[in-house]
Amino acid sequence: MSAFLPAITHPVTAKRSEALLRMPGALYRAIARYLDHRAAIADLREFDEQALQDIGINRSQIEAAVHGFVPRTGRGRG
Repeated sequence: MSAFLPAITHPVTAKRSEALLRMPGALYRAIARYLDHRAAIADLREFDEQALQDIGINRSQIEAAVHGFVPRTGRGRG
């Protein structure tokens, strides 16, 4: 039975190590996305009320808009 054990456990170890190799890329993308969102929020907070109204959001909607939770009404209709 012990002769078969390495053959059985090896594929699981290989799959786990492949997942660990992909994790740094996913972590990097998540951090980059977070930093991009924070920069966009900081930029939008510098806008005056008229500029925010022109793009269709209120000051209270800045974070939601950056994360894509504010519907884009009236855009793209010709």
